Amino acid sequence: MQKNDISPPSHFIRQIVANDLQSHKHHGKVVTRFPPEPNGYLHIGHAKSICLNFGTALENNGACNLRFDDTNPEKESIEYMESIQRDVAWLGFEWTQLCHASDYFEVLYQHAVTLIEKGLAYVDSLSAEEIRLYRGTLTQPGKESPDRNRSIADNLDLFARMRAGEFADGQYVLRAKIDMASPNINLRDPALYRIRRVHHQRTGDAWCIYPMYDYTHCISDAIEGITHSLCTLEFEDHRPLYDWVLDKLQTPCHPQQIEFARLQLEYTIVSKRKLNQLVTEKHVSGWDDPRMPTIAGLRRAGFTPQAIKDFCERIGITKQNSWIEMGVLEYCIREDLNTNALRAMAVLEPLRVVITNYPDEKVEELTLSNHPQREELGKRIVPFSKTIFIEREDFSENPPPKYKRLVLGAEVRLRGAYVICCHEVIKNAAGEIIELHCTYDENTLGKNPEGRKVKGVIHWVSQAHSCPAEVRLYERLFTVAQPDNEENFLEVVNPHSLQILKECRVEASLRAATSENRYQFERTGYFCVDSDSTVEKLVFNRTVTLRDNGEKD
Repeated sequence: MQKNDISPPSHFIRQIVANDLQSHKHHGKVVTRFPPEPNGYLHIGHAKSICLNFGTALENNGACNLRFDDTNPEKESIEYMESIQRDVAWLGFEWTQLCHASDYFEVLYQHAVTLIEKGLAYVDSLSAEEIRLYRGTLTQPGKESPDRNRSIADNLDLFARMRAGEFADGQYVLRAKIDMASPNINLRDPALYRIRRVHHQRTGDAWCIYPMYDYTHCISDAIEGITHSLCTLEFEDHRPLYDWVLDKLQTPCHPQQIEFARLQLEYTIVSKRKLNQLVTEKHVSGWDDPRMPTIAGLRRAGFTPQAIKDFCERIGITKQNSWIEMGVLEYCIREDLNTNALRAMAVLEPLRVVITNYPDEKVEELTLSNHPQREELGKRIVPFSKTIFIEREDFSENPPPKYKRLVLGAEVRLRGAYVICCHEVIKNAAGEIIELHCTYDENTLGKNPEGRKVKGVIHWVSQAHSCPAEVRLYERLFTVAQPDNEENFLEVVNPHSLQILKECRVEASLRAATSENRYQFERTGYFCVDSDSTVEKLVFNRTVTLRDNGEKD
């Protein structure tokens, strides 16, 4: 991996790594890992961890592994593994090695045998409920299992028979023998192995016992030569167990676990269980629904890798849990898209305008810039004709104060085209406006008429040359800032989080739009092409609204 030339702002983990390199700890190496469980799609919280782990390696000419902690096959799938690899690659990172905890199942088993031989692990016949009761509380010590002093020979025999499949699921567990009176409940003889007859996506039916996460993780780190094992704060109380396992096994490599605060983003949830519930109960269309905080959802919504990485850098790495305002993420994507998104015109709620003094068969090909500040992004051709569409909200019979758009008897400029004046409103039998009749000044192409100041500018598309499109307007998925704190998070799902507009019209240049393109629909917001889009039916998703600069021009 190549070192980043830009020196990012420092934080406590960067400082720890810098000090370790200076003291030649870990032999002057930096090796990190991103270790997701393949039991769901990655979310914005994982993006923070991805950027930290891969970024730490990049900054220090180190290595970073992508490792699947696939020890719970009941909830894991190949689909999730593929989505995780896709998300990490899309963010722009390359892993040094692609690893799986299941690669180490035999090594993990032999290490467990070693702990038994040292008198540091035993096979227990207590049920899961009994183990919970025996464990004690935060204020009361635990109670030793009747099986805790089983002989080493009996433990070795039972553990071998557990592996051979002689016992029912849950009949026995292998537990570490540490301290049932420890103030840290994680050290009160934690489970190391459990019996589960579940087909594993990689090892098939070769195993009917599976190692627990805390036991697997530290040994996997040691096997891969990880130097800095970066994880979120909920694992801080697990660190003594992490160190205990490696110390007792006397592994040649003993990684350093460092904890940081997880990402808590307003108006979202990052619990995989709850995200899965949203999907399975069809509150959203899938893991990649643009309202979801998953990386796949953000990608489909039009977020860019750079915006997400910028967001992760801006919020920093601390030891203090806190909530991040959704506006910070929205700011980052606006900054990126304002610089890089192509400009285009789209009319979301069309109102037909007939320019009565424009020649019937005439079509002009107007040349408009793809970006006002970036000439290198080129120009596009936008046809102009007698009948156009404007936004319905850009005309008012009874305009409010300071209204700068089209009104009866007044002028307004069409973006990149002419000044027009409305002189007639056509309505249907119900009194609804269906058409406007306007005139244009042929001497105003790209300029104001002499002696007249036209303040309002509105966008438009040619009726004959524009493309029909469906536009999906997304809002925040929840109505409260911290939905995880609600007794039932489903009760605060925003019923108006998606509005689908099916009769939109977009300029002809968007017919060739691809999923890689991002657009600023002028005066409307930032949009991207949805994966549902086809040549016959264009579909666009709103990524984010424009900045709140007050009233539209």
